[in-house]
This record gives sequence, structure tokens and C-alpha cells, in this order.
Amino acid sequence: MADTSETVPEWPFPRDMKCPFDPPPGLINLLENSPVSRVRIWSGETAWLVAGYEDNRAVSSDDRVSANTRRDGFPFALPTIRTLSVGQPLIMALDEPEHGELRRKLLPEFTVRKVNALRPRIQSIVDELINSLIERPTPVDLVRHFALPIPSKVIAEMLGVPYQDHEFFERVSDTMLSNPDESRNASKELHKYLHRLVDSKRESPSDDLLSILVGHWIDGEMTKDEVVGIGHVALVGGHETTANMIALSAAVLFLHPDQAAELRESTDPAIIQNAVEELLRYLHIAQSGRRRIAVDDFKIRDQQVRAGEGIILAGNIADRDPDAFDGDTGALDIGRRARHHLAFGYGIHQCLGQSLARAEVQIAIGTLLRRIPEMKLAVDWSEVPFKDSNLIYGVRALPVKW
Repeated sequence: MADTSETVPEWPFPRDMKCPFDPPPGLINLLENSPVSRVRIWSGETAWLVAGYEDNRAVSSDDRVSANTRRDGFPFALPTIRTLSVGQPLIMALDEPEHGELRRKLLPEFTVRKVNALRPRIQSIVDELINSLIERPTPVDLVRHFALPIPSKVIAEMLGVPYQDHEFFERVSDTMLSNPDESRNASKELHKYLHRLVDSKRESPSDDLLSILVGHWIDGEMTKDEVVGIGHVALVGGHETTANMIALSAAVLFLHPDQAAELRESTDPAIIQNAVEELLRYLHIAQSGRRRIAVDDFKIRDQQVRAGEGIILAGNIADRDPDAFDGDTGALDIGRRARHHLAFGYGIHQCLGQSLARAEVQIAIGTLLRRIPEMKLAVDWSEVPFKDSNLIYGVRALPVKW
């Protein structure tokens, strides 16, 4: 909705890069003083920004709120995303019952049991990369040589995407998330690539996820565009988000050597599992907010939301809400019980790949701390290139030495 009658802040808010692991100061102020308020997005329209933890959960599970990007007034994060939304809707842009029908076809491949069966392979990938790291002269970029290859290899093998194409899909994925001027072309490149790959799976199926989905297409249970769309989301989301999480987790632990030592010395898997939940809460890399639109009138706290108005769920500040978590929520505490964080969303659109992401981060960080205990940052923090303008927060490079 366009609004010129009131002064509203521009979204997204700028970060204070002197505190690169904290949400923007403007968000912290809203959580404390105005947890439901208007912000202005790139189009000039305003949307409701929801900062509180319980409010985020309530809106995420409210059937008066839609994820459908085809509704007029949807608060897109970028103009290119609005342009791309005219095609086949992706799974995260579907409401019930279509969303549930599609999700049920995918769920068997992302269960905890299925992911646990992948853990030995993930461990093998991590060990191979660390062996390679140790042989390299320092400083070495932990993003390029460790954090990025882990989820790239895992999701490529899971989907049935040739890993020799990783430079291509990593490049287009990064462009889609970081370069508004080129994101549309990058998305088209990936779309064409996946169309060709899906066609090849029809001719020569295997036991990978894309082949399974192609089977649903052949049986008339899915369209080819739906198969490609799922491949698109899984390939981009399956490596970009986890790679950033691994790199940021390693980085923030450099600033917390006592907590890193506790993880390094522990032989209890529950310790690293709990620590990763706290890292997910504390870092929360989805910095542009999850986007929704009201389909009916309702209230959030004392604010009246009208049908057709956009909503932005700011999970990164909701996960700092002192009403939702014990202790100092602005500090990292690997002993905190934080599994109820919103890093993977909430409600029907909660991330399908969360068990896989958890396993990858647990294995990556736990193994790295044990095998290279002397690792530290090789440059000043001011030289670390953070992705402060991306949809997904992270670091572009993390030079380390030991």
C-alpha cells in the first residue's frame, strides 16, 4: 500500500558493521518500543514489520495471512522477485491445500531418519575438506575451501545434480541473492539448466530426489514446472544458507574462545547440537524478513491490519526477544535452550530442510574445532567482507590461519 501521510523508516535497516553479528540497531529499537510498525520498502509501498517473537509465530500460523506472491500488494524483497513471481509459484509461495500436497511429496526425503543416514557421508566430506585445508598454506579462505563446498556437495548428491557444475550453480545462486540487476538473468540460467537436467532424469532415472520427483511427473501427480521449481529452491536454499551459517558460526566462535574450547573438549553430541541451536538463534541469517500479505482484516497487538496489506516477519530480531529466551538474548550462550528459535520459520512454511542443515552445521563446526584447534582469523575484523546487503547474511570470505 502506498502511504505518504506519515514518516516511516526505509526497510531493510542498515547494520552497524562495528557489531556485525547483531541485528540492525533500528530493529533492536523497534523490538523494545514498537514491535509492530510500518516500514517502507523499495517500491515506495509500506508494510507491517513484526518484531516480537510471539507475534511472529502467531502471524506465521494465521490463516488470514498468505504467502501467495501473486496477490496484489505482496511486499516483495526485490523488484526482480516480483518479476519472477509471474511464472510457476515456488513451494514457499503456495497456501493450503496446494502447499501441503506438494510438501507431502517431499517430506519422506527430509525426515530426521533420512538425514541421520546421510551423516556418515557428510562427515566424510567434512574430513576430506579439512585434510585439504591442512595441506594448504595459510591464510586460507574458510568460505571457499570449507563452508561452501560442504552443503554444495551434499545437496548436489541428494538432488542428483553433477557436482562438477558447482561453480555454475554457486555463481547464479549468489547473483540471485546479492545482485538485483542481474538476479533475473541468473534465475533464468538456473531454470534452463534444471529443465535440461530434469529431462535427462526422465531418460535415465536414478535414486536421487530429482529422479523421484520426475517419477511423480510421469505419473501425472506433478507438472514439470513444479519439479523444476522444487529443484530451484532446494539447490539454492540447500547450499547458500548453510554455507553462510557454517562460516558465520566459525567466525563468531573466534570471538568466544571459552565457548569454542567447551565445544572442542566435549565428547557429548548433545553439547554441539544445543550449541548449533543457539548459533542459529543468535546469527539468524535471513535478514530481509519473511514476506506475507493479509487476506482478511485482523489485529496484531493494537495495530489494525487490513486485507491487502503486506507483512514482514523479522525473525532475526524476534530471536533476540527477551520474553522468548532466558538470559541475555544479545549475547551468545551455547548452554542456552534455544531450539524454539525462528531461524527455520514457523507454521506450515517451516523449512523442510532444517534437519539436513542442522546436521551439516553440527558436523562441520564440531569437526573443525577438534581438528584445527589453533585456527584463528588471519585479518582484522574490519577487513572481513560481510554480506550486509544480501537477502541472506554471511561473509564473502573468511581468511584464517593456524
